[in-house]
Amino acid sequence: MDEPLAALDALTRRTMQREVLHIWEKTRKTILFVTHDIDEAVVMADRIVVMAQRPTFVREIDEVRLPRPRLREDPEVGKVARRLSTLLE
Repeated sequence: MDEPLAALDALTRRTMQREVLHIWEKTRKTILFVTHDIDEAVVMADRIVVMAQRPTFVREIDEVRLPRPRLREDPEVGKVARRLSTLLE
């Protein structure tokens, strides 16, 4: 899924995030989800691959070990997101 929620308003985006997670919980199928929204990645993913640009390479692979459900407002989600965002500087 290549940025499937990027063009949605905030309320619809959160609704669709919950729906994708609900589908995953029911099927346990692997979903490759591309996003530029670090908070979204932390909320939704079990594993985050941070890519670098020019030249493109894998900068880091991070296992998200926070319990579910995860909320953007959770301070632990914020900690993980801030740490990952430093890799992009």
